[in-house]
Amino acid sequence: MGVSPVIFIGMHRSGTSLLGRLLEQLGLFVGKKTDENNEALFFLELNTWLMAQCGGRWDNPEQLDFLWTPEAEPVFTASKNYASDLMSSPRAARYLGMKRYFSQRSIPAQATPWGWKDPRNTFTLPFWLDLFPNARVVFIERHGVDVAESLRVRANRSIETTTSRYERAKPISWLRPKRGGFSESPRCLSLEGGYSLWEAYQTQARNQLASLSSDRVFRVRYEDLLVEPENILKDVASFCGLPVVDDRVKWITDSINPARAYSYRNNSELLGFAEERQARLYVWDYKP
Repeated sequence: MGVSPVIFIGMHRSGTSLLGRLLEQLGLFVGKKTDENNEALFFLELNTWLMAQCGGRWDNPEQLDFLWTPEAEPVFTASKNYASDLMSSPRAARYLGMKRYFSQRSIPAQATPWGWKDPRNTFTLPFWLDLFPNARVVFIERHGVDVAESLRVRANRSIETTTSRYERAKPISWLRPKRGGFSESPRCLSLEGGYSLWEAYQTQARNQLASLSSDRVFRVRYEDLLVEPENILKDVASFCGLPVVDDRVKWITDSINPARAYSYRNNSELLGFAEERQARLYVWDYKP
């Protein structure tokens, strides 16, 4: 067994991609094949598969709780064995790349700092901690109203894109059933839908981290990362076992824009939405 991984958790649109890319530039290996959000396809696909077994997905993640029940223990064990087998099979090259695969043959055999980011980890963490009992966890959180608005923008953009694509292909669309829907997430088309999803991820993250010792958890707020990028990046890099070089950290963080913190305050609709949910925000130590 090699170096234990660093597992990133946190709600979608909360800054996991930003933090992951910063740490990747400092030497953290996060996967050879990643999607546009810098999520390792190998682990993303496994997380999606785990959720689907319970009838869930990223915007309906609560269903995964059924996998941790005593009745589902055979399913959990079989799923764990399947994931473990994949990590030591040629499929591992999807994460490792061919060069690393031929030299190490297994994902758990990594000798240098590595890990993966996927917001779904927030709900699948018990599964991964069973496979990697010494793993460390980085939790990044962001103000729920900014998250909800980012989700709403993305969901509406997906409708425009998929509808336009369908209109262009309509004459031949009968040849093959449509594989995806017209919206990435109907739930997130409303601010309340996205906000309630943020609350679900926040609740799950806190519950998951409560059982881990403090030395295995690093918590960071997206807003703090934007305002103090150098100091925070140094701290989280050390937590991940990465060498910290001041000049490189400064160069990497120079492009970070602190004005993106609490951007909802510049929008009257979003500010009103936040004020109406003042009590719910206080639960997470956030203010309107």
